[in-house]
Amino acid sequence: QVQLVESGGGLVQAGGSLRLSCAASGRTFSNYAMGWFRQHPGKERELVASISRGGNRDYSDSVKGRFTISRDNAKKTVSLQMSSLNPEDTAVYYCAARAGVIGRYDYWGQGTQVTVSS
Repeated sequence: QVQLVESGGGLVQAGGSLRLSCAASGRTFSNYAMGWFRQHPGKERELVASISRGGNRDYSDSVKGRFTISRDNAKKTVSLQMSSLNPEDTAVYYCAARAGVIGRYDYWGQGTQVTVSS
């Protein structure tokens, strides 16, 4: 079992920046690929950034160049640095962990709200 707790959400003006953090507890954090998802009201959850066990990063087209995902295995944390935010980035953001190399994510945090005002 892995427990995930997100923090860092809030209200920010368009063009601003925000940093989300996710603290993990439980089994060996370094064994998991990590992802940040977001969910807009009435829409499906979408993957915006992921980082593999080896540190390879991937981003959705909608955030590429603006968001940066990073992990600290010693501290068991994964972060999402978000810059140049726009109102379309408003969503609930979730941290997730995946045990396999590919496939579905197994563990989820409770989510943190990010609101970008115009």
